Amino acid sequence: MKMNGDSYDFVIVGGGIVGCATAMALSGTYPNLKMALLEKESLLAKHQSGHNSGVIHAGIYYTPGSLKAKLCVEGMRLSYEYLSKRGIPYKKVGKLIVAVKPDEIPRLQNLYDRGLKNNVPGLKLIDGQQIKDYEPYCQGLMGIWSPETGIVDYTQVTRSYANDFIESGGKIHTNFPVTKFQISSQSSSNQRANVPNSKQSGNDYPVLVFNNKGKSIRAKYVLTCGGLQSDRLSEMSGGSRNPRIIPFRGEYLLLNKDKAHMIRGNIYPVPDPRFPFLGVHFTPRMDGSVWLGPNAVLALKREGYRWRDVDVRDVWDAIRYPGFQKLALKYIGFGLGEMLRSAMPNLQLGALQEYIPDISPQDITRGPAGVRAQAMDEAGNLVEDFVFDSGKGELSDRVLHVRNAPSPGATSSLAIAKMILEKVTAKFSL
Repeated sequence: MKMNGDSYDFVIVGGGIVGCATAMALSGTYPNLKMALLEKESLLAKHQSGHNSGVIHAGIYYTPGSLKAKLCVEGMRLSYEYLSKRGIPYKKVGKLIVAVKPDEIPRLQNLYDRGLKNNVPGLKLIDGQQIKDYEPYCQGLMGIWSPETGIVDYTQVTRSYANDFIESGGKIHTNFPVTKFQISSQSSSNQRANVPNSKQSGNDYPVLVFNNKGKSIRAKYVLTCGGLQSDRLSEMSGGSRNPRIIPFRGEYLLLNKDKAHMIRGNIYPVPDPRFPFLGVHFTPRMDGSVWLGPNAVLALKREGYRWRDVDVRDVWDAIRYPGFQKLALKYIGFGLGEMLRSAMPNLQLGALQEYIPDISPQDITRGPAGVRAQAMDEAGNLVEDFVFDSGKGELSDRVLHVRNAPSPGATSSLAIAKMILEKVTAKFSL
């Protein structure tokens, strides 16, 4: 697509759910500004936003008072309001967090206390017999019932945000992979000559945004919400390598459709603090299917959904990063186990049967996969907070990068967009 020197007051890079939600919020707040959204793929929501579990989370897991907790609870409320207003189908199927071992009960009770402190609506702590009232085929010692947890098709939600952005006057350019940001030479010369408020186009729209074919558009200000590419976008304007995005692929299994009736809502395990990821769970989908899993293995390509999807640059970028090396060493047993379960899916059967004993090997087949953009610091810690960066030099006054928008980013998308809107307004004095 030829840009033909298009100029915009504001350019958003990234057509996932956070980018589209923020574009919608910006265009709704500043309708007189000319805006564009750039997406490297031919479709929006092509990666994380279109390859997730589809769960609308209630905010149980997160530290009380934390930004993640506040954004999730607010995001859930805003999501249901938006979905109802736009007529987007969703289901409040609920979530059951189940303790199946005695040592999980104290952790479950702590989760319940967290949920109450986070003002998660409708939470109930239930005993093993009451579990059957919500999930007749599920067994356990104790559970938490969250009635407000739901499911939705986040690809449809993302594209609805985008349509609202377009209706507010925004333009969307797909097939535009951003490869470079640059201050125009005209703008730089004006600044060196101390020419204030110049009306020349180079000064009005000083940021040049290039794609892989050398085409560019001009912008006054740029916001990036790049997901799996967020760290690399930041580096284009002088940002740090840290935190690094390490891609972890989560592979799901599919429950035989004849057994799908056994799962009414989401069934989740009690998180084990010894391991970095949640573990297998049961997720009903809007199309009636049930996903089981996921596991967590290093993706050999940032957008690689199969083992045969390999990008040498992405692999080298991950394995040479000190943080990944430390994480891999710390969890070497867990990691090898996940790789083995990826190769032989039936090895996950035992964990599934702890919750639903009636599942047999014939009931599970390989299903879809997603890749999570996991931000990681040099010490090997998973970064669970929001990270913003502007890089260095002349571009830093014109560009803001969302380096990390941690899970549950889809649930929290509208609340995150409000937060980004405030940051953008303050940084660029809109």
